[in-house]
Amino acid sequence: MRRAGAITTAFSLAAGSMIGFTAAQSASALTPPVSITADDLPTWQTNGVVWALAQAHGVVYAGGTFSAVRPPGAAAGTGEQQALNFQAFDAATGAPTACKLSFTVGSGTATVRALAVSPDQSTLYAGGTFGSVNGVPSSNLAAIDIASCSVKSTFKVSVSAQVRGITVTDDTVYFGGNFTTVAGQTRQHFAAVSTTGALKPFTANADKAGKALVVSPDGTKVVIGGDFNTVNGASSHALAVVNATTGANVKTYPGFISATSTVQTLAEDATGFYTGNEGTGGGVFDGRIALNFSDLNQRWRDTCLGATQAVTVYNGVLYSGSHAHDCSSMQQFPQLKNDRQHLLAESVNNPKPLLSWFPDTDDGPAGTEQIGPRTITTASSGGTDYMWVGGEFTRIASNGNRLQQGLVRFPSGPDTRAPSVPLQVTAANVSGKVRVNWQASLDLDDTTLTYKIYRDGTQVGTVSGDSKFWIRPTLTFTDATAQPGTTYAYQVTAGDAPGNTSAKSAAASVTTPGTPTSSTVTLDTTADTYVNAGAPSVNYGTNQQLAVRGTSGYNTYLRFTLPAAPSGMVLKGAHLTLRTSSDAIATSTDTLDVQHVTGSWTETGATWSNRPALDPTVLGTLPAPSALQTDYTATLTTSALAAGLGGTYDLAVTSTGTDNAWFWSKDAPGTSGHPQLVLTFGQP
Repeated sequence: MRRAGAITTAFSLAAGSMIGFTAAQSASALTPPVSITADDLPTWQTNGVVWALAQAHGVVYAGGTFSAVRPPGAAAGTGEQQALNFQAFDAATGAPTACKLSFTVGSGTATVRALAVSPDQSTLYAGGTFGSVNGVPSSNLAAIDIASCSVKSTFKVSVSAQVRGITVTDDTVYFGGNFTTVAGQTRQHFAAVSTTGALKPFTANADKAGKALVVSPDGTKVVIGGDFNTVNGASSHALAVVNATTGANVKTYPGFISATSTVQTLAEDATGFYTGNEGTGGGVFDGRIALNFSDLNQRWRDTCLGATQAVTVYNGVLYSGSHAHDCSSMQQFPQLKNDRQHLLAESVNNPKPLLSWFPDTDDGPAGTEQIGPRTITTASSGGTDYMWVGGEFTRIASNGNRLQQGLVRFPSGPDTRAPSVPLQVTAANVSGKVRVNWQASLDLDDTTLTYKIYRDGTQVGTVSGDSKFWIRPTLTFTDATAQPGTTYAYQVTAGDAPGNTSAKSAAASVTTPGTPTSSTVTLDTTADTYVNAGAPSVNYGTNQQLAVRGTSGYNTYLRFTLPAAPSGMVLKGAHLTLRTSSDAIATSTDTLDVQHVTGSWTETGATWSNRPALDPTVLGTLPAPSALQTDYTATLTTSALAAGLGGTYDLAVTSTGTDNAWFWSKDAPGTSGHPQLVLTFGQP
């Protein structure tokens, strides 16, 4: 008996276990075994709660309690399209597809609480509280033909109350919920029908609600979870394993889960099944349990507090949605005072340590349970895997509290977000050296980060360190090459494995003791702009970016005020640093030239038509800027700049190539990443 991968309101995905699923290449830049980034992608939203997700053929199906969908990041009521408790979405773009179904009920509130796809991905099964789908009578359970996005009117099953969870094999639809009869026959909270809708003899009567089901790999057993205390008259609180044909008890779990906790969701892979639990009152269990299919016994249990609502397995990692607020019993993060961590990851083999995957939502609006995520599924499209999360949240806390209600998705790659900027940077003289300290940065999907230490704009060291959101240690670098009697400014950047690099930290200054032998000065532009051959009369003096290209031409102009050389010193070195912007087209395959500007120009007046004359001599060359948000440096001819000391000096960045490059200007937001000229003075 072949089983489908849709389990209750979550989709359980083990590598190779899903029919038609092609696992995308793992995001190697992430900290293993995590292979989903924490980079949320633009995704259409709902105006209510998403309770259930399933997928087939690169399409994600969302069901819940909502009436409309709207564009990514849009405020409620903006650009809405009607969607009555159901909408299909393109897994790769996050946009709605043409597949629309309306789930309605004669009285009360209609809702979709469970979705599951058949193993051959031809049929979508939906459960919840509804009386019709697109006007076709359907009593709380319906079958949808995926190819035509139409209700299968031949699948007629009368279920007496709400359906909360579904799982499907090639010939059986298992479901659980609040019902007590199916097709007029007694079935208390769990039942099974054929794929044509005929009631099966499977009887696993529970005294309270059923919420989740999964089928064992060999198809002989069904794991059931919910609020119940007994199954088929035997004590087995919240969890049991029954025979897949008869429903008879195979394994009961009296006292295994505390009486104040229930199983909200289940997931499975080739070796085991995983619970997500919610508790109330004292002595609760809110975490997750892993059990083996081989002996039906516990493999591990995590004891984080904060009700778990969704679990799914992907590439050997159990991803979960909850409102976790205290994992101190697991020696992980302590009680969060006024916060929650809503998404977590842990190895299917061991829940400790929590893995480095910490994207986050909010709890949700007033009027909901304010728990956050409710369901998770994974879909593949175009060689990329996407983890979709649904729930009652309204914002993405890990991305600046960006507006995003009901749905969000994360790709398997590429990882494009830089770590946070290092904070609390200090520099102090210690035993004839300079010691630089800073607080470790945070990257939501990379534990180990690489820090580069800059002295007056020149890199002087590298340090690696581990961090998570609750562990931000102080890191240290000792500069043994600092010269006596010299004032230095130190800055630090944080980078991850694929090369995403934070902006430079705020500078920490220190003056070393003794008589100075050298001096380094870091200069910001006093004016900068670029000109554009395609718009010869336009001025870009207030633009946040600077552009360079040979054909069609972009030239960038930079103005610096150079100091006079310190007494007894001469200019020994000079280099110009520019940082590529975050724009997707900011990189270039062309090297760039730095020239002296001999003509006159102003920041607010320069255009292509009146662009200044240049000295043809190339003072230095910037390497081809191949990465976003990255510093690129050109070493400049010292003699040329020495003649300009004590006055203003203008530089142009030009190219002979056809590929444009974009850099941050002095008007870019923040205090780092702006153009800088570093001059080094020393003894003759």
